[in-house]
Amino acid sequence: MHVAHLLQDASLGLRPLWSEEALLRREISGVTVTDLEDPARFVRPGEIVLSGLVWWSADGGPGRAERFVRGLREAGAVALLAGEETHGSVPGDLVEACARHAMPVAGVPADVMFRAITDTVYLRQWGDLSRHHAGHDALPEHVRLLLNGLVAREAGPAEILAAAFPPDPPAAYLLTSAGRTVAATPGAGPAPVRVPAAGSDGGVTVAVDTDADVTPYERWWLHLPDAGAAPARLLHEITAVLGRCQEALVRRRRAVRRAADGLGAALTGDDAGEVAAAARACGLPAEGPYRVVAADAGARRGDLALGALAEAVGRTGPACAAVGRLPGGTAFAVLPEEAAAGLAPVWPPVCAAEPGTLVHAGLSAPSAGVAGLPGALAEARYALAAARTTAPATPALADATGLTSLDALLTGVPAEVRAAFSRSTLGPLLDPADASAAALLNTLEVFLAHDGSWARTAEALHLHVNTVHYRIRRIEHFTGRDLARLSDRLDLWAALLCRTEPDGGRPVPAPRRARPTTSSAR
Repeated sequence: MHVAHLLQDASLGLRPLWSEEALLRREISGVTVTDLEDPARFVRPGEIVLSGLVWWSADGGPGRAERFVRGLREAGAVALLAGEETHGSVPGDLVEACARHAMPVAGVPADVMFRAITDTVYLRQWGDLSRHHAGHDALPEHVRLLLNGLVAREAGPAEILAAAFPPDPPAAYLLTSAGRTVAATPGAGPAPVRVPAAGSDGGVTVAVDTDADVTPYERWWLHLPDAGAAPARLLHEITAVLGRCQEALVRRRRAVRRAADGLGAALTGDDAGEVAAAARACGLPAEGPYRVVAADAGARRGDLALGALAEAVGRTGPACAAVGRLPGGTAFAVLPEEAAAGLAPVWPPVCAAEPGTLVHAGLSAPSAGVAGLPGALAEARYALAAARTTAPATPALADATGLTSLDALLTGVPAEVRAAFSRSTLGPLLDPADASAAALLNTLEVFLAHDGSWARTAEALHLHVNTVHYRIRRIEHFTGRDLARLSDRLDLWAALLCRTEPDGGRPVPAPRRARPTTSSAR
């Protein structure tokens, strides 16, 4: 776009005040808006300069205008567009200074917004889509060729995003559905925490369509906080290029995932040499410490669990990690301990990217090195079972290091095993049709919750102590346990914790423990 093209645009109504024909043929590279008295350091070669002339005053003398225009010329500006609103017209000494320094100058009427001028330059450079047929490309030919070349050599999304916009790019972010920043334009500030809905922050968000096999958690979105920073068709062309970039990334990732799947197979075997070799193939050093994560999203939804886990690991930014599937389809990851510490806070927002899917995960205790990974995997799978038990209706991540009580530990036992243990230990006390059995079961709960104190159990149940003695003897008869023995008390306490609701799913809440006392009265 030449200076003449802009000055001749009738929709802007610019008033040329001084120029020469040769100067009007100079190419415009961009726009700078400034009201600084010395703007030179902010102006780039080839730019036109818009100024509201707030810096000018009648008592400032001709030297002020002279310094302003000289600075524009030395910076390589191609024209000055001076606003008329502040002073009613463009001062004469400024026009004279422009003539001395061969700087084309035009007045901007008070009713013309500077934004209209910048938009005109931008649309002329990048293609005004509303004036062209549907098959017109918004990207300039040289930019399109550049981007195609970058995709062909499998450049990363950051390089493509930087090349897709003008030299002075708007803030633009490439985000996953879970809110991870994949890339951003140079100079862009902090990215939004979540992917904003289109227009929710005054910006624009465009989905990156791709033929790549990606889960909802890993889907890309291009977000610009300023909706007017680029035409819609331009953004769609850029997202099409980014979609091809993601396809290339997914192709390269397949080999990495195959190596991780090999590690998963080795971890479920019993050959330490295979584990070490598989870990090396994944780029994991022999020394840790490492932690293992296991995740699933229910039957036949292994891809979703893998996608959620891969996205969560990506949010923690580990130096090295392996993410893949175990032979049974469960997703797993091995990552350094310092990165694993960040999984808990990112798990809820990652899972929120696909609200209709419940993804549970379990995190192992630290393993000193590769040799301990099989044991860490067993811990992670146990913690996964605990997460499913304690939060069956919401996504959750359970940490094996947090299983520090008997009831927490038992949540990792399969529901069928818990139910069988409870039935075999408590026997007829679980008969729902027997009122006397229900009374005995309640007495057992209160007795154990009060640390085996006859007196406090009688007080809590509003019974005579002799009645409590009688009921305890009946409980011992039916269960074959001696409540004077600590081991038998623990068995019965565990059996109470292992009871399940009538639907066979969630465990019954643990009996409430009484406040500790120094008394040992029975």
